[in-house]
Amino acid sequence: MRILIHTLILCSLAIPGAAVAERKAPYWASISAGKARMRSGPGRQFPATWMYQRVGLPVKVLEIYPNWRKIQDPDGTTGWVQGNLLSDNRTAIVTGGIREMRAAAAAGASVVWRAEPGVIGLLKQCDRGWCLFDVKGHNGYIEIAHIWGAAADERLP
Repeated sequence: MRILIHTLILCSLAIPGAAVAERKAPYWASISAGKARMRSGPGRQFPATWMYQRVGLPVKVLEIYPNWRKIQDPDGTTGWVQGNLLSDNRTAIVTGGIREMRAAAAAGASVVWRAEPGVIGLLKQCDRGWCLFDVKGHNGYIEIAHIWGAAADERLP
């Protein structure tokens, strides 16, 4: 009986990892490590071209190679990082100038916050050109055209 229970526990732990491994590129992710090296190829034998030191930075995964992911960062730079340095947490970064975060997903809604370029926040939901954007607990709707980290026509629950 103990063996059966341990086997069931191990199987249940393996399933989520398998689901992530089967994910198809392209998709959005974020940097999860305090330091993440971008490399010129999918392996430690390839030279590092950049060191990311910003947890939560949104990236677009372009290709998958067993334990490596080819990513594009908000500046358009592409390279390879280890897959375990990425998270499925959806984040976005404010682009352009200072952007208004509104109380509702409408241009006429009252402004509740303003976000400067480079501010990173969590994407809670996106629909019809607006995303609910959470910057350290400060929530508001931001136009999807003013962030990098979501497709223009994307819908998030």
